[in-house]
Amino acid sequence: MLALAFAGSGVLAQDAKPNVLAPVVVTAERRAENIKDVPVSVSTIGGETLDVLNSGGEDIRFLSGRVPSLNIESSFGRAFPRFYIRGYGNTDFRLNASQPVSLIVDDVVQENPILKGFPIFDTDKVEVLAGPQGTLFGRNTPAGVVKFDSVAPSQKAGGYFNGGIGSFNSVNLEGAYTVPLNAQWSTRVSAQVQHRGDWVKNTFAAGPTQDLEGYDDSALRGQLLYQPSRDFSALLNLHARDLSGSARLFRANIIKKGSNDLVDGFDPKQISIDGKNEQRVNTSGTSLRLKWQLDGLALHSITGYETVRSFSRGDIDGGYGAAFAPPSGPGTIPFPSETADAMRGHGQFTQEFRVESTAAGPLKWQGGVYLFHEDYHIDSSSYDSLGGGAQTGLTTTRQKNDAWALFGSVNYELSPVLKLRGGLRYTHDKKDLATDPDPSLDASNGLSTNTSDSKVSWDLSGTYALTPEANVYARIATGFRGSSIQPASPFGAMSSAGPESTTSYEVGVKADVFDRRARVAFSLFHYDVRDQQLTAVGGTSNLTRLLNAKKSMGQGIEGTVEAYLADNLLVTLNGSYNLTKIKDPGLAVGVCAACTVLDPVNSSGQALIDGNPLPNAPRWIGNVTVRYGVPAANGGEYFVFTDWSYRSSVNFFLYESKEFTGRSLLTGGLRVGYSWANGKYEAALFGRNITNQIRVTGGIDFNNLTGFINEPRTWGAQFKAMF
Repeated sequence: MLALAFAGSGVLAQDAKPNVLAPVVVTAERRAENIKDVPVSVSTIGGETLDVLNSGGEDIRFLSGRVPSLNIESSFGRAFPRFYIRGYGNTDFRLNASQPVSLIVDDVVQENPILKGFPIFDTDKVEVLAGPQGTLFGRNTPAGVVKFDSVAPSQKAGGYFNGGIGSFNSVNLEGAYTVPLNAQWSTRVSAQVQHRGDWVKNTFAAGPTQDLEGYDDSALRGQLLYQPSRDFSALLNLHARDLSGSARLFRANIIKKGSNDLVDGFDPKQISIDGKNEQRVNTSGTSLRLKWQLDGLALHSITGYETVRSFSRGDIDGGYGAAFAPPSGPGTIPFPSETADAMRGHGQFTQEFRVESTAAGPLKWQGGVYLFHEDYHIDSSSYDSLGGGAQTGLTTTRQKNDAWALFGSVNYELSPVLKLRGGLRYTHDKKDLATDPDPSLDASNGLSTNTSDSKVSWDLSGTYALTPEANVYARIATGFRGSSIQPASPFGAMSSAGPESTTSYEVGVKADVFDRRARVAFSLFHYDVRDQQLTAVGGTSNLTRLLNAKKSMGQGIEGTVEAYLADNLLVTLNGSYNLTKIKDPGLAVGVCAACTVLDPVNSSGQALIDGNPLPNAPRWIGNVTVRYGVPAANGGEYFVFTDWSYRSSVNFFLYESKEFTGRSLLTGGLRVGYSWANGKYEAALFGRNITNQIRVTGGIDFNNLTGFINEPRTWGAQFKAMF
């Protein structure tokens, strides 16, 4: 009767009774377990909810706010998402930026921020693991992990097609099919094609780019499984992405002075710029996962290779002309700024060997070694918008990053109701960066440097079963992120930030209640970050530099409730409260040229940021989904699905100001449809951001009150077939 329904906080599947929640299986500890037994905050998204969120053609940012404490934003549009878990993330927009939230796709880390934008399609589920996850996962996980698992080939032929059309001439097509080749071999091919027409018009007639915000984004994945017996399997994965379209649109002077409101008469469908806007991303990769099942042991080998080429060019000042070269606007344009960043020659290689115990008994363990190598070139260009877009500068930087780690964990069942876990990891991380000499560069700190960091991370947790349906847990964990380097530019000297380390404390409860008609999970947490890497951007001198805060902290509460309120009415609620603070009395950063600064300012005109919240860290995140189905004849069902996501205001930068504080954002979706033939076919109408709430979601602070906005309202129709 009730078709597959997945909640934002956990996967709900049809059971023998339609009003009973099926167990949620996750791999947060690198082995399949019931989510209730994992002693850490874990959220999952899958199935129908992914279909609903993806229906409007949004990129990976559609996951933002869909589970507790998760925020995602980007100043590159579809190409460069930045993740924050419990308020802990990184605003660095450079192509060699590292992030404390790791994205892992099919067991392979996607380290470069451009790789993190790979589309979500034919995905079994998404797991969001609160950090630190510094023991079992490979790279930069002090804030947590976002983990994707693709649907794998099997010996059962079948697949699906999902197609939709919508506003702005958008077309979204997705499909997959599994073919068993014989008793030992099977393959699965999946693909996604997304198109949106340009919907923003450039009112500056002489601008080189007149129509904007459209894109063509396609991705392909092929998998080949060889499994001659239960004792061995080999899974080969090939994948690629091709994106072309608009870079992020920066809009000059759209924030009302003295507030965080949009200016009167703001029209999201218009912009006035004299610079060129374009974006291209090409990624490809492969992985090979091998598994041997021996007597009491399982051996795992995971080999991955990823490469990316990208080019993104935009008008950073967000307007046309300049105060000294009229005409200019909208508003004051102190000076023109048009730049581009390109990634070329990129390659990432990873290798993991892991041994896992599989014998029965109270003791379970696993351990292994992890290797990482990345090498790439970055080209940063500048252009003269007033001189026909001629290139005026080019800076080329090469970075190499090598790391290795040894890790292990032990699980021990002290009694049928008390289980303990502990883990240990040693990591060594080395970076080398060099920029080609150029007279325009600020070489006061040199043009090359290297870092070398080592750290031991650990975690200890325990789970106690109050009843067979309810567990309480406690966890202490540490995390680590290696040093970061920012190359020299014409606007500032090379800078670096030393390694950061994290210690987290968490307690929680997870339970199935009311005869599995409902599921609840709640957690309390506190974390401290020592020497947190921060990025100070903009200011009156147009500088971008890395720095370390002596300490920062975060604490809060998270909760999830999902329940059948009636046999055909499924409701999920989840939310979080996160209080974050920078704790460094002497730390000061440059401030905006045209905004109202709220922090105390030192004698050098810099803002003292002690006590400020971390950037892009909303205190409140809430999400609700409601699905109601009405059974019909011959295995049919009419259904309504609505989802609403809320995040409270955020601070865009390290300093606080009235203008660059993003207002709270509430977005809602609606899906109405009919499925038939026991869920084999489905047709639906949908809307995303149905209230058309427009908010400034980020800014450029060195020039004027320039910002960028969220995605517009979209309507559409969708058809899905299973075969």
